[in-house]
Amino acid sequence: MPRRNPGRARPQQPKPVRRAERGERGDTFRCVGCRLDVPMDAPGTAHRNHCPHCLTSLHVDHRIPGDRRAGCRGPMAALSVTVRPDGEWLIIHHCQACGGLSANRIAGDDNALALLRIAVRPLSDSRLPVSALLAL
Repeated sequence: MPRRNPGRARPQQPKPVRRAERGERGDTFRCVGCRLDVPMDAPGTAHRNHCPHCLTSLHVDHRIPGDRRAGCRGPMAALSVTVRPDGEWLIIHHCQACGGLSANRIAGDDNALALLRIAVRPLSDSRLPVSALLAL
């Protein structure tokens, strides 16, 4: 059996990729966080901008949701959640490449456990007394 040369990288196998026709959007995208295929359609929002499983996003929108004009294209980690006065939840994403922040509406198929995990993260921080949070 021949030994592999550890200094040389193996060529990558070609993978079938569905490309959208010009002017047409594809029906899925690959998450940069968990590498799962994510459908573009999202219940409750017109623009899917994060993975419903791990809540990771890509820095693609500049100012308007769905504009896809950001030049960064870096991975964005779910940092926190916030709630609008009408009760709608937003995920605060932090870009790992440029440091930018953005607020994105949650979708109806987002992982509820992942959302709650980042919502209660301040309660597990030992630097902040729980009594200070309860006073709010």
